[in-house]
Amino acid sequence: MPDSSDKQERIEQIRRDFAREELLESVVRDDPIKQFAEWFEQALSSDLLDANAMSLSTATEEGIPSSRIVLLKGIDKQGFRFYTNYESRKGRELQENPHAALCFYWAPLERQVRIEGRVEKLSQEESEVYFHQRPRLSQLGAWASKQSAEVASRSELEKQFRAVKERFEDKEIPLPDFWGGFRLKPQRIEFWQGRTGRLHDRICYEKKGDDWNIFRLSP
Repeated sequence: MPDSSDKQERIEQIRRDFAREELLESVVRDDPIKQFAEWFEQALSSDLLDANAMSLSTATEEGIPSSRIVLLKGIDKQGFRFYTNYESRKGRELQENPHAALCFYWAPLERQVRIEGRVEKLSQEESEVYFHQRPRLSQLGAWASKQSAEVASRSELEKQFRAVKERFEDKEIPLPDFWGGFRLKPQRIEFWQGRTGRLHDRICYEKKGDDWNIFRLSP
Protein backbone atom coordinates (compact mmCIF):
# COMPACT_ATOMS: atom_id res chain seq x y z
CA MET A 1 0.00 0.00 0.00
CA PRO A 2 1.52 3.37 -1.04
CA ASP A 3 2.56 5.72 1.76
CA SER A 4 1.47 9.34 1.97
CA SER A 5 4.52 10.60 0.04
CA ASP A 6 3.74 8.22 -2.83
CA LYS A 7 0.15 9.42 -2.89
CA GLN A 8 1.29 13.05 -2.91
CA GLU A 9 3.66 12.36 -5.79
CA ARG A 10 0.89 10.66 -7.77
CA ILE A 11 -1.43 13.65 -7.18
CA GLU A 12 1.27 16.07 -8.31
CA GLN A 13 1.78 14.08 -11.52
CA ILE A 14 -1.87 14.23 -12.56
CA ARG A 15 -2.00 16.56 -15.54
CA ARG A 16 -3.08 16.70 -19.16
CA ASP A 17 -2.76 19.24 -21.89
CA PHE A 18 -5.71 21.15 -23.33
CA ALA A 19 -5.77 21.61 -27.08
CA ARG A 20 -9.33 21.11 -28.25
CA GLU A 21 -10.55 24.63 -29.17
CA GLU A 22 -10.00 28.35 -28.73
CA LEU A 23 -12.21 31.16 -27.45
CA LEU A 24 -11.61 34.59 -28.93
CA GLU A 25 -13.31 37.93 -28.38
CA SER A 26 -14.18 38.03 -32.07
CA VAL A 27 -16.47 34.98 -31.86
CA VAL A 28 -18.30 35.35 -28.52
CA ARG A 29 -21.85 36.66 -28.35
CA ASP A 30 -22.65 40.14 -27.03
CA ASP A 31 -24.98 38.61 -24.43
CA PRO A 32 -23.50 36.03 -21.99
CA ILE A 33 -26.85 34.26 -21.63
CA LYS A 34 -26.82 33.60 -25.37
CA GLN A 35 -23.19 32.52 -25.17
CA PHE A 36 -24.04 30.15 -22.31
CA ALA A 37 -27.03 28.74 -24.22
CA GLU A 38 -24.74 28.02 -27.17
CA TRP A 39 -22.18 26.21 -25.04
CA PHE A 40 -24.86 24.37 -23.09
CA GLU A 41 -26.45 23.11 -26.30
CA GLN A 42 -23.05 21.85 -27.44
CA ALA A 43 -22.63 20.06 -24.09
CA LEU A 44 -26.03 18.41 -24.52
CA SER A 45 -25.26 17.46 -28.12
CA SER A 46 -22.02 15.84 -26.96
CA ASP A 47 -24.05 13.50 -24.69
CA LEU A 48 -22.12 14.56 -21.62
CA LEU A 49 -23.22 12.92 -18.38
CA ASP A 50 -25.23 15.40 -16.29
CA ALA A 51 -24.43 18.40 -18.49
CA ASN A 52 -26.73 20.48 -16.27
CA ALA A 53 -24.83 19.65 -13.07
CA MET A 54 -23.30 22.73 -11.47
CA SER A 55 -21.46 23.54 -8.29
CA LEU A 56 -23.49 25.97 -6.18
CA SER A 57 -21.50 27.98 -3.64
CA THR A 58 -23.29 29.82 -0.85
CA ALA A 59 -22.19 31.52 2.35
CA THR A 60 -23.62 32.37 5.74
CA GLU A 61 -24.12 35.91 6.95
CA GLU A 62 -20.63 35.64 8.48
CA GLY A 63 -19.16 34.62 5.12
CA ILE A 64 -18.52 30.94 5.88
CA PRO A 65 -18.78 29.19 2.48
CA SER A 66 -20.12 25.83 1.40
CA SER A 67 -20.49 24.16 -2.00
CA ARG A 68 -22.45 21.28 -3.47
CA ILE A 69 -23.61 19.99 -6.86
CA VAL A 70 -27.16 20.85 -7.92
CA LEU A 71 -28.94 20.68 -11.27
CA LEU A 72 -29.77 23.60 -13.51
CA LYS A 73 -33.50 23.43 -14.27
CA GLY A 74 -34.03 26.48 -16.44
CA ILE A 75 -32.40 29.53 -17.97
CA ASP A 76 -33.75 32.69 -19.51
CA LYS A 77 -32.71 36.34 -19.81
CA GLN A 78 -33.46 36.79 -16.09
CA GLY A 79 -31.05 34.12 -14.93
CA PHE A 80 -30.43 30.52 -13.89
CA ARG A 81 -33.08 28.47 -12.03
CA PHE A 82 -32.69 25.59 -9.57
CA TYR A 83 -34.85 24.05 -6.85
CA THR A 84 -34.37 22.89 -3.28
CA ASN A 85 -35.80 22.59 0.19
CA TYR A 86 -35.89 26.14 1.57
CA GLU A 87 -35.06 24.78 5.03
CA SER A 88 -31.92 22.97 3.84
CA ARG A 89 -28.47 24.41 4.53
CA LYS A 90 -28.21 25.99 1.09
CA GLY A 91 -31.80 27.23 1.30
CA ARG A 92 -31.16 28.94 4.64
CA GLU A 93 -27.86 30.41 3.51
CA LEU A 94 -29.36 31.80 0.30
CA GLN A 95 -32.02 33.57 2.36
CA GLU A 96 -29.47 34.87 4.90
CA ASN A 97 -26.98 35.97 2.26
CA PRO A 98 -28.43 36.27 -1.26
CA HIS A 99 -25.05 36.21 -3.03
CA ALA A 100 -24.04 32.95 -4.71
CA ALA A 101 -21.83 31.44 -7.40
CA LEU A 102 -22.32 28.65 -9.92
CA CYS A 103 -19.67 26.67 -11.78
CA PHE A 104 -20.16 24.27 -14.70
CA TYR A 105 -17.28 21.99 -15.76
CA TRP A 106 -17.55 20.06 -19.02
CA ALA A 107 -14.28 18.09 -19.02
CA PRO A 108 -14.56 16.43 -22.47
CA LEU A 109 -15.06 19.89 -24.01
CA GLU A 110 -12.27 21.39 -21.86
CA ARG A 111 -14.64 24.13 -20.73
CA GLN A 112 -15.98 25.68 -17.57
CA VAL A 113 -18.39 28.53 -16.90
CA ARG A 114 -18.33 30.55 -13.68
CA ILE A 115 -21.37 32.65 -12.74
CA GLU A 116 -21.76 35.09 -9.84
CA GLY A 117 -24.77 37.11 -8.79
CA ARG A 118 -27.69 37.60 -6.45
CA VAL A 119 -30.44 35.08 -5.90
CA GLU A 120 -34.16 35.52 -5.46
CA LYS A 121 -36.94 33.09 -4.67
CA LEU A 122 -39.14 32.03 -7.55
CA SER A 123 -42.86 32.64 -7.25
CA GLN A 124 -45.01 29.86 -5.81
CA GLU A 125 -46.65 29.51 -9.23
CA GLU A 126 -43.28 28.92 -10.95
CA SER A 127 -42.24 26.40 -8.29
CA GLU A 128 -45.58 24.61 -8.50
CA VAL A 129 -45.34 24.17 -12.27
CA TYR A 130 -41.92 22.55 -11.96
CA PHE A 131 -42.83 20.46 -8.90
CA HIS A 132 -45.66 18.75 -10.75
CA GLN A 133 -43.34 17.96 -13.67
CA ARG A 134 -41.13 15.89 -11.36
CA PRO A 135 -41.54 12.09 -11.11
CA ARG A 136 -44.00 11.10 -8.39
CA LEU A 137 -41.28 9.43 -6.31
CA SER A 138 -39.27 12.68 -6.35
CA GLN A 139 -42.35 14.62 -5.23
CA LEU A 140 -42.80 12.17 -2.34
CA GLY A 141 -39.12 12.45 -1.49
CA ALA A 142 -39.42 16.22 -1.17
CA TRP A 143 -42.09 15.73 1.49
CA ALA A 144 -40.32 12.86 3.27
CA SER A 145 -36.85 14.37 3.64
CA LYS A 146 -36.06 17.22 6.01
CA GLN A 147 -33.08 18.09 3.85
CA SER A 148 -29.81 18.70 5.73
CA ALA A 149 -31.39 17.75 9.08
CA GLU A 150 -29.83 14.91 11.05
CA VAL A 151 -31.66 11.58 10.66
CA ALA A 152 -31.16 8.58 12.95
CA SER A 153 -30.70 5.97 10.23
CA ARG A 154 -31.51 4.92 6.69
CA SER A 155 -34.41 2.85 8.01
CA GLU A 156 -35.85 5.94 9.71
CA LEU A 157 -35.67 7.87 6.43
CA GLU A 158 -37.43 5.02 4.60
CA LYS A 159 -40.07 4.92 7.34
CA GLN A 160 -40.75 8.62 6.77
CA PHE A 161 -41.02 7.99 3.03
CA ARG A 162 -43.52 5.14 3.51
CA ALA A 163 -45.65 7.36 5.73
CA VAL A 164 -45.72 10.11 3.12
CA LYS A 165 -46.46 7.62 0.34
CA GLU A 166 -49.43 6.29 2.31
CA ARG A 167 -50.62 9.82 3.12
CA PHE A 168 -50.81 10.79 -0.56
CA GLU A 169 -51.89 7.44 -1.98
CA ASP A 170 -54.21 7.97 -4.99
CA LYS A 171 -53.97 11.75 -4.49
CA GLU A 172 -52.23 14.60 -6.24
CA ILE A 173 -49.16 15.57 -4.25
CA PRO A 174 -49.22 19.30 -3.37
CA LEU A 175 -46.20 21.57 -3.44
CA PRO A 176 -44.69 21.68 0.07
CA ASP A 177 -44.57 25.19 1.51
CA PHE A 178 -40.90 24.57 2.41
CA TRP A 179 -39.83 23.63 -1.12
CA GLY A 180 -39.32 25.66 -4.28
CA GLY A 181 -37.00 27.43 -6.64
CA PHE A 182 -34.36 30.12 -6.72
CA ARG A 183 -33.14 32.24 -9.59
CA LEU A 184 -29.55 33.45 -9.73
CA LYS A 185 -29.45 36.78 -11.58
CA PRO A 186 -25.91 37.04 -12.97
CA GLN A 187 -23.65 40.03 -12.47
CA ARG A 188 -20.51 38.34 -13.76
CA ILE A 189 -20.04 35.34 -16.08
CA GLU A 190 -16.70 33.88 -17.14
CA PHE A 191 -16.21 31.42 -20.01
CA TRP A 192 -13.05 29.31 -19.74
CA GLN A 193 -11.62 27.28 -22.61
CA GLY A 194 -8.57 25.11 -21.95
CA ARG A 195 -5.54 25.83 -24.16
CA THR A 196 -2.07 24.40 -24.73
CA GLY A 197 0.64 25.25 -22.20
CA ARG A 198 -1.94 26.44 -19.66
CA LEU A 199 -2.47 29.66 -21.67
CA HIS A 200 -6.19 29.20 -21.27
CA ASP A 201 -8.77 31.50 -22.82
CA ARG A 202 -10.85 33.35 -20.21
CA ILE A 203 -13.53 35.71 -21.51
CA CYS A 204 -15.45 37.57 -18.82
CA TYR A 205 -18.75 39.48 -18.93
CA GLU A 206 -19.52 41.97 -16.16
CA LYS A 207 -22.85 43.76 -15.80
CA LYS A 208 -22.69 47.55 -16.03
CA GLY A 209 -26.20 48.95 -15.72
CA ASP A 210 -28.21 47.33 -18.51
CA ASP A 211 -25.12 46.44 -20.55
CA TRP A 212 -22.36 43.85 -20.39
CA ASN A 213 -18.68 44.76 -20.37
CA ILE A 214 -16.62 42.05 -22.12
CA PHE A 215 -12.90 41.56 -21.41
CA ARG A 216 -10.17 38.93 -21.33
CA LEU A 217 -8.54 37.63 -18.15
CA SER A 218 -5.01 36.23 -17.84
CA PRO A 219 -5.03 32.46 -17.33
